[in-house]
Amino acid sequence: MLDTEIKKQLAQYLQLLESDIVFKASLDSSENSVKVREFLTEIVEMSERLSLEETSLERTPSFEINKPGEISGVAFAGLPLGHEFTSFILALLQVSGRAPKVDDSVIKRIKTIKENLKFVTYVSLTCHNCPDVVQALNIMSVTNPNISHTMVEGGMFQDEVNANGIMAVPTVFLNGEEFAGGRMSIEELVDKVAGFDTEEFASKETFDTLVIGGGPAGASAAIYSARKGIKTGIVAEKFGGQVVETVGIENMIGTIYTEGPQLMSSVESHVNEYEVDIMKGQKVTDVKKEDDLIKVELESGATLETKSLIISTGAHWRNMNVPGEEEFRNKGVTYCPHCDGPFYAGKNVAVIGGGNSGAEAAIDLSGIAKHVYILEFAPEMRADQVLQDRIANTDNISVTLNAATKVIKGSDAVESIVYVDRATNEEHEIALEGIFVQIGLLPNTAWLKNTAVELNERGEVIVDKHGQTNVPGIFAAGDCTDSAYKQIIISMGSGATAALGAFDYQIRQ
Repeated sequence: MLDTEIKKQLAQYLQLLESDIVFKASLDSSENSVKVREFLTEIVEMSERLSLEETSLERTPSFEINKPGEISGVAFAGLPLGHEFTSFILALLQVSGRAPKVDDSVIKRIKTIKENLKFVTYVSLTCHNCPDVVQALNIMSVTNPNISHTMVEGGMFQDEVNANGIMAVPTVFLNGEEFAGGRMSIEELVDKVAGFDTEEFASKETFDTLVIGGGPAGASAAIYSARKGIKTGIVAEKFGGQVVETVGIENMIGTIYTEGPQLMSSVESHVNEYEVDIMKGQKVTDVKKEDDLIKVELESGATLETKSLIISTGAHWRNMNVPGEEEFRNKGVTYCPHCDGPFYAGKNVAVIGGGNSGAEAAIDLSGIAKHVYILEFAPEMRADQVLQDRIANTDNISVTLNAATKVIKGSDAVESIVYVDRATNEEHEIALEGIFVQIGLLPNTAWLKNTAVELNERGEVIVDKHGQTNVPGIFAAGDCTDSAYKQIIISMGSGATAALGAFDYQIRQ
């Protein structure tokens, strides 16, 4: 089941086990159980510290990872392969006793949780956002005996997925009720169950440079600032930004191919090489300049002070803003074909948007779905010609131009989409079960509209060649600005520019 290279790497990790581990597995004679038994047996044979015992658990096939005579609270239902293989390896090491790479303050807060919390996360093995949630909840389970977590691989438990109406991953249930969806950091999950910890923010000193946003621009700005030897901080809802939802990246100069999660994990490691105060899971609601300091207010009620500020909040997927979109979000309306595509195997789906993102999504989905309808608002597709050629040669993709989406219909989930032919003004309805929205990005700047920072008509922050806004001491970088092009490498460059601009501003005051 595991190829030679993976087994070679796994063998190195197994040498790091700090205690014996027993897999308590619930298996039967079904095809899926045979696969799980084969997987576990193959791994057990690789180390004398591992053993397999069969038992009865809530789900079959599933298995717990425990020390002998103990219960860790960590379980996997189905096969933890694909993107979840890393989650499996980390769980092995952490249950054995190796400390997770998490701030001590976070571990301390997890240990204070007194309630009994039973988490279940539904994933697909192609989802690149799911491991963040799975690994975070596994850490919480290993750290606190009141917490347990089971990863459920949707492909093996399709009936359970359908019964719970799950059409997007990751979806987390807590004590039997839907709790959260989408990519979340461990800090966000702890805040959600334990409440926000204001004490650590009250004691923070004034920053020289504070960066808002943890994407490529924000990370670059933080590195350039910290290298100047000044007090630097990052405050962000989550580290990685929009890039972690990008699977294939082939235009990072010097790197032929990488993937978003891999790239931003490397970037975060780079930031951690410097004395940067990274504050995750925090949403900024306001910025005000008072005398020589800039005050940054957080949604939690805390306030940070800084001598210079760099706004790098990035962008988010543009919504269609039609009836049914919000009602059926994650119930047929989704924005990530890589994460949610497997839920639409053999079904009819639509991709809204004919740019590169839409074309790539349609091509990916064509190998899963029964038929893919591309609905493009303009009279012609905007995707690169090589992608259009590929679409033209794919039998189960059809393209409709001049299509203005009017409404999404359904009962408990999406059942059809209605669009208007802009050339003839005729309405058409397509029966389908999934809609993937790929119509570009909007800057994350709505929170700035009541501040002194100037925005253009598209909501982008206006900056000069130094990255400075109209407010002295406040700079901006990346996709939230009026930069002509929105690219990862350009965002990184603009982050460096803003950091240098902010440092130059400070030494001249």
